[in-house]
Amino acid sequence: MNLPANLKYTKEHEWIRIEGDVAYIGITEHAQKELGDIVYVDIDTLDKEVAQNEVFGTVEAVKTVSDLFSPITGTVLEINDKLEGSPETVNSDPYGDGWMVKMSITTPAELDALLTADAYGELVGA
Repeated sequence: MNLPANLKYTKEHEWIRIEGDVAYIGITEHAQKELGDIVYVDIDTLDKEVAQNEVFGTVEAVKTVSDLFSPITGTVLEINDKLEGSPETVNSDPYGDGWMVKMSITTPAELDALLTADAYGELVGA
């Protein structure tokens, strides 16, 4: 299983990549495999502040809908518009073009509580 070491992870299967003072967030390879073929990504939190562990959107697969939980507190600055026409990008490239939102980082200390790639790998049995 692909677990990039430069990312942080949550127990709810989101990943976060920090670039300067912004964070890119998506779901892990493990999560997209568990969900199956993703057919729709619904995120309506653009320009809204989202608290850590709060739902920022949903992802719909053929057989289920799953909430997306924010790993940090911040404002949603951008939603990946590629996913509107190609939600399957989350399946094919979960850590690259399949990112879901770009957020500001309100409380940097929250990052310390997130899982490393090794710890997340242990959680999911990778």
